[in-house]
Amino acid sequence: MNRRQFLNLSLVGLSGLPSISGAANVGSHASNRLLILVELKGGNDGLNTVVPYTDRLYYQARPKLAIPAADVLRLDHQLGFNPAMRALLPIWEQGELAVIQGVGYASPNLSHFRSIEIWETASNSQQYLNQGWLSRQFLHLPLASRMIADGVILGSQELGPLAGGARALVLSDPASFIKQARLAAGAAPATNPALAHLLKIENDIRGAAQGLGGNAALQTTFPEHGFGKTVKTACEVLAINRNIGALRLTLGGFDTHSNQRQIQDRLLKELAEGLSALRSGLRELSIWQDCLVLTYAEFGRRVAENRSGGTDHGTANVHFALGGKVKGGFFGSAPDFTDLDADNLRYQIDFRQLYATACRFCWNDTGEAGLGGRFPELAII
Repeated sequence: MNRRQFLNLSLVGLSGLPSISGAANVGSHASNRLLILVELKGGNDGLNTVVPYTDRLYYQARPKLAIPAADVLRLDHQLGFNPAMRALLPIWEQGELAVIQGVGYASPNLSHFRSIEIWETASNSQQYLNQGWLSRQFLHLPLASRMIADGVILGSQELGPLAGGARALVLSDPASFIKQARLAAGAAPATNPALAHLLKIENDIRGAAQGLGGNAALQTTFPEHGFGKTVKTACEVLAINRNIGALRLTLGGFDTHSNQRQIQDRLLKELAEGLSALRSGLRELSIWQDCLVLTYAEFGRRVAENRSGGTDHGTANVHFALGGKVKGGFFGSAPDFTDLDADNLRYQIDFRQLYATACRFCWNDTGEAGLGGRFPELAII
């Protein structure tokens, strides 16, 4: 790869105009806390994730797909984990895992592209925005100048909530990024605005690479599957340099229109094992108390199974919050199968309430600038 090729790739890998080496805006906010978003790409089926194992209507709607009550990892008298999620039980038992039910938004959209856009821009259903909610948040309240990036993206090439202005890095692994960044050599200042912009991005890349240089040896054992490797890279990045505002990790494959049990069970096992390893890695780095991990997906699945052994695009869903300061337990109400909206669960909690809660915990801010309004925070912390 030559210097020009690397610089072109870096236009994807590094987003935004503010310099990586410093925050120029007034009012920059110093925080030692970290937001970790985990995208369950494709739309995870919440009903087979946190199973209402005592509800006969669940079993009527899914005669073949439902998780047998005898197999459920019971969390209370009516709800339990999919048996593939056993690795999450210790975190639940320690009271560091919140299960947030009925998360969604008004007038839901069932398109993958549009619904994930709504989630990642924090827009209303009929509102179209070109910036991710974290980009707006960090532009309004820049992080401290010591931060090497607003966010680091792992497991996907898409910037998502960091699109449109954040200082964001897309990494496969730190070592490869550092090696390739050596191609970005220094240059004299340019008078041409377009060239000056490219050279500034080049300087940002070098600054980020320098910030990620170092030894990332960890004692934590990480799973060998894809999500386990993504989690390992995330912990290695944090071991090298903690000065990052947010991480976004992606686990894909949840669009289970057919053969759902086999596919989703495998993915939920990867998710549970990965989150367990993430907790271990963050505890080893002594930052678990300062981290908030939130899952999200574009939507859930319909209540009834389809004829292909799967589920189709739905609406409200269950999501998880994890962290050393998280108040474990259930939030929101169990699924109500007697009050459906065209075979879909009705939402109870606006997804932006999760984001507002994250803004308060991580940056002591309401999140109003990033979310386009005030949303009630959840008592999960």
